[in-house]
Amino acid sequence: MVQYTVAVEGMACGMCEAHVNDAVRRAFPVRQVKSSRSRKETVIVCDAPLDEAQLRKVIDDTGYAVGEIRSAPYERRGLFGRR
Repeated sequence: MVQYTVAVEGMACGMCEAHVNDAVRRAFPVRQVKSSRSRKETVIVCDAPLDEAQLRKVIDDTGYAVGEIRSAPYERRGLFGRR
């Protein structure tokens, strides 16, 4: 699995976060997506790598500005450490 951390500028409330999350869910087969206006980022977990140019476009099209996109292998952590 892959985790993407996307810098997103312009989110001001919970509805903004939901708007970005919904756009990502509609465009990609993701396991999890969570946006934070206070951290100015969206974190996405998916099974396979995403097209970063398309990801940028999907979020840009919602009216928010995308900055840096970072990706890293996702390691699921359980109650007793790593699984």
